[in-house]
Formats: sequence, structure tokens, C-alpha cells
Amino acid sequence: MPARPLPAPSTAPGAPGAVGKAFLNVRDAAEYLGLSPQTLYVWRHRRQGPPSFRMGQRGRVMYRLEALEAWIREQEQADTRCNPVLSPLTAAPQHRSGYTASA
Repeated sequence: MPARPLPAPSTAPGAPGAVGKAFLNVRDAAEYLGLSPQTLYVWRHRRQGPPSFRMGQRGRVMYRLEALEAWIREQEQADTRCNPVLSPLTAAPQHRSGYTASA
């Protein structure tokens, strides 16, 4: 099945079709994140992953595009490879208290 093109992000409130581009359903959100829809359903059940909500009478699970982007930034900051502040390679060496090195 060929991949459907994702909607381009649009933050302009007056832009035509901005509402349709501001929200993604589970399938589109999963494609945007490079995950399977099942992963998003499991994360939602476990209250993990990006924030989602139910929309409309049928209660479709939806994701705000800006919330997905914010969640991605949070994941990058939590990863020591992307955030030098958290990297153990740049941290000062830690010493055990009461430990003396013998010669």
C-alpha cells in the first residue's frame, strides 16, 4: 500500500484547511512518527507517548500536530545523545565517599 502524503504543518489560524492540518488521526500520527498505529494504541492505553484525545460523537482518537512536535522535542532532550547536559561523557567524574585509592 503506498504511503499517503502527510499534511503540511500550518499554524496560521486563518489558513484554508488549517483545522484539517492541525489534527492527525492515529494512522497519520503513526506515519508521521514512523511507528505502527498499534504502538500508538498501546502507548495510549498505558498513558505513555504523545498526548491524544477523543474527538466527535464517534470518539475518534486524534493527535494535535503541534503536540506531536513538542513530544518529539521532549524525547530528544531526554536522550543523552542529543542533550549534552545529560551526557555522561561531559559530566564531572564522580568519586565514592570514603574511598581512598591505594598506590
